[in-house]
Amino acid sequence: MTTTTHNSTAATLDLDAVRAEFPILQQQVHGKPLIYLDSAATTQKPQCVIDAVRAYYECDNANVHRGVHTLSQRATDGYELARDKVRSLLNAKDRAEIVFTRGTTEAINLVAQAWGRTNLREGDEILITHMEHHSNIVPWQLICEQTGAKLKVAPVTDTGELDLGGFKSLLSDRTKLVACVHVSNALGTINPVETLTRLAHDAGAVMLIDGAQATPHLKIDVQAIGCDFYACSAHKMYGPTGIGALYGRRELLELMPPYQGGGEMIKSVTFEKTIYNDLPHKFEAGTPNIAGAIGFGAAVDFLNRIGLDRIAQHERELLDHGMSLLDQVEGLTQIGRAKEKAGAMSFILEGMHPYDVAPILDYAGLAVRDGHHCTQPLMERFGVTATLRASLGVYNRREDLDALIEAIERARKMLV
Repeated sequence: MTTTTHNSTAATLDLDAVRAEFPILQQQVHGKPLIYLDSAATTQKPQCVIDAVRAYYECDNANVHRGVHTLSQRATDGYELARDKVRSLLNAKDRAEIVFTRGTTEAINLVAQAWGRTNLREGDEILITHMEHHSNIVPWQLICEQTGAKLKVAPVTDTGELDLGGFKSLLSDRTKLVACVHVSNALGTINPVETLTRLAHDAGAVMLIDGAQATPHLKIDVQAIGCDFYACSAHKMYGPTGIGALYGRRELLELMPPYQGGGEMIKSVTFEKTIYNDLPHKFEAGTPNIAGAIGFGAAVDFLNRIGLDRIAQHERELLDHGMSLLDQVEGLTQIGRAKEKAGAMSFILEGMHPYDVAPILDYAGLAVRDGHHCTQPLMERFGVTATLRASLGVYNRREDLDALIEAIERARKMLV
């Protein structure tokens, strides 16, 4: 199972130096130093990523592929180098297995439409879990409407962990695809994706993993996991918005029709017939987010330079500290206490709506998310409409969590 790694090298993390790489953290909000605890929504960007995007627009701005002039060649080199970096980060076997998308959401929709429309029939089943983000629910509902397939949902325990027995009981020879989140954005739960992939394959199903919340916190090895598809978003891992990637096993991608048509995804076009491009370009119609991809590559470099083992250890220590502090707050209930967690703490306060608490925290300089976190079925499962969520990044400190508790206590006095 891919989980948090405890490693003594984490002690060498120079947190002050890491924080200095993020210009946005140097500002004040409402006259208070910014404390950013909303990395599950989007991470902040280090200077190296900002510089990479700026350098493309200042020096190399041109469309990629097919151009023979110098700027186009440089842009193409930067774009394809980023693909190689993502391939290495995920340990995909082949660079052709990395398709650039607008993010995790588009990657899942690509699989739903390109694989799902080709392979699903009436009576087939798709299995997801109760902790999925809307982006791993709605695309499957749409494809079920189009194909007549049925959506099944594996239950979640009171601690916010996947009910493995319930998951197994829903697998059958009708299950054609399993789609599950690696790390829950709302709960922080780390799912045992290797085990789930094995069970899916034993049932004859294809396995897709939503890795949006896993890639900034954990080392990912798609070959070791054994999954067929893995989706991620750059902006969750210190890169730009509007760019992400889909890993797909080459044998499956080769058989899938294009998700969109247009330029770049073709070899030749006549009014009678179009011949599609080779992988991965078959799925990359139109001018891509070139600057975003280059920034994505810079973000991968940043993660590798800091070290994902060290990031995981640092965040695990912060998570333990934060959960311990939250347990001491009167009237506070934490939602999601899985043994294997990463990056996120969700909670509610008795007698106080999250929407009322969040502005008070904001006035103290704390950026904390309130709402259903695009997981409305999960909120309903726990009997709440919304939670407050503090989520961690490599730049967070113990003092940030201490300040969070102080601000929560201040909110309690004001609202109760």
